[in-house]
Amino acid sequence: MSQNFSTVEWAKGANIYEVNIRQYTAEGTFSAFAKHLPRLKAMGVEILWLMPITPISQKIRQGSLGSYYACSSYTSINPEFGTLNDFKNLVNESHKFGFKIIIDWVANHTGWDHQWTFEHANWYVKDSSGTFTDINGWHDVIDLDYSVEPMRNAMIKAMQYWVRDCDIDGFRCDMAHLVPLDFWINARKDCEQIKPLFWLAECDVPPYHQAFDASYAWDWMHLSEKFSRHEASLNDIRNCLHNYSQYPNQAIKLFFTSNHDENSWNGTELEKYGILAKAWSVFSATWNGMPLIYSGQEIPNKKRLTFFDKDEIDWTKSLEMESFYSTLLHLGSNNKAISLGETFILPSNNDDSLFSFMRKSGDDCILVILNLSDKSRLKIQVSHRWLDGLFENVFSGLQYQFKPGEEFELQAGEYILYKKVHIR
Repeated sequence: MSQNFSTVEWAKGANIYEVNIRQYTAEGTFSAFAKHLPRLKAMGVEILWLMPITPISQKIRQGSLGSYYACSSYTSINPEFGTLNDFKNLVNESHKFGFKIIIDWVANHTGWDHQWTFEHANWYVKDSSGTFTDINGWHDVIDLDYSVEPMRNAMIKAMQYWVRDCDIDGFRCDMAHLVPLDFWINARKDCEQIKPLFWLAECDVPPYHQAFDASYAWDWMHLSEKFSRHEASLNDIRNCLHNYSQYPNQAIKLFFTSNHDENSWNGTELEKYGILAKAWSVFSATWNGMPLIYSGQEIPNKKRLTFFDKDEIDWTKSLEMESFYSTLLHLGSNNKAISLGETFILPSNNDDSLFSFMRKSGDDCILVILNLSDKSRLKIQVSHRWLDGLFENVFSGLQYQFKPGEEFELQAGEYILYKKVHIR
């Protein structure tokens, strides 16, 4: 993190829940989603990230409803979701519950009929024939030209509008690395003249932490997927995590097993990870970083949500995973070993299948052992000095007196998570 910025206190050790307003309810509105706030609060969610709330372009739109990420205005509300007042009410209601709200910001491109295409055509990149274009192959959007200073200024003013008029708490910035870093630094400086904010970058590029608090752990996620397909090793994943540990001080990595892109295009967490889905979720919530849960993972939602059409999440099913995520989120909020802890990776004779570590801060200590394979009866002996005292299985509540040298046995896909019990 650059010396110019510091992470807001409420974001340190926090978690994020990504909200897909369109698919969340039958109505697909802010007001309908607001009815879920008490449930999400009880689950332990702290930051709500709303996918783009701006109106969607009609021209060259994909599907019947188009992509959230092809906007026609930066300062209006998507009428499908409700009115500006409905959005302000959702922000206010969320704040009453103690949530923070961040909104998705798409700065690299707009839709083909964004108001700027009529008012400021020179703000866009053009191809050799002078036509709007996109260099990434997304045919429903067109790229903005960041060499144009007035466009940059207008973009920052639009971001300030949502902070000043709607009291949002930060931004998740789409494809942040496609936009020049100096723009983000200026945007943060100007927006934070209004209030301190949390900044999340959809990228895995270390220098962008000069502007952002958190960035995606894309490399880790892709390696974890490859590992499930036997195309990468746990050693590859350990090396990736080591690389993250070399990031600038205070830089936060966002870990997840699903999000809107992964679910729609690459498959649900159950498709990607199979029996390892829960174990990787335990990792995401206990490793040094920030965990993300996507809309419906607490059911779990077992279908790929259509991206450009209505495809409602089915909340009529019992929420089989809600207590699982609730346990993880509440542990993360209340255990300094997770938010601040030093991390020690534990060796074993099964390092190709078991990923095990301990984390400690002061009196707080956790033990995590994950069997990331289809092999059963795998054993590990934990000889670390931190394994000393009374520990509680976070999911069962059972307590055990441990000392260095304890042996644990895990079945295929099994996860073990213990926290040290404070003796008063």
